[in-house]
Amino acid sequence: MIRTLYLAGPDVFRPDARERGRMLKALCAEAGFEGLFPLDQEVPAHLTAPAAQAAWIYRANIALLERADAVLANLDFFRGPEPDSGTCFEVGYAVAKGKPVFGYIPEHGSFAQRIRQRHPQAIGADGVLDTQGWSIEEFGLPLNLMLSVPAPLVVGDARTALVQLVRYRDAREAAPTK
Repeated sequence: MIRTLYLAGPDVFRPDARERGRMLKALCAEAGFEGLFPLDQEVPAHLTAPAAQAAWIYRANIALLERADAVLANLDFFRGPEPDSGTCFEVGYAVAKGKPVFGYIPEHGSFAQRIRQRHPQAIGADGVLDTQGWSIEEFGLPLNLMLSVPAPLVVGDARTALVQLVRYRDAREAAPTK
């Protein structure tokens, strides 16, 4: 049964990150879930060295991922034409643990189409390679295949993804057990 959701995404970097976390948790509650937002935890005051703070945050986020039954991930582009790398790690961690992951992105289109639309400066003159001559993944999926294949990706926002997650949960709970 899915009761708790780890709220992954670059939302923790927003200027209004704590308010955003409260809003995401409220959406989760409306859908019948408990949202676990990384910034709900405070780095202990005695940890002043950046490396110690980073290690504490890593361990705290892993503990939240372990506690969660599933992950709701904001996989929109962040600081360029890719999702946040920390969020990608969290998605991979959850998938490796066998936890369902539901991601959301703001628009339709393949990964390459979305890059061309939102980050045209990253595309080379031929439209097939990036500006460094590297190929742009094109499998018709909305993100890199390592994110698109294991995690249903919803076009829309967190609320839209939660609707899909509720359908998934309800279908699983209604399915006969062996």
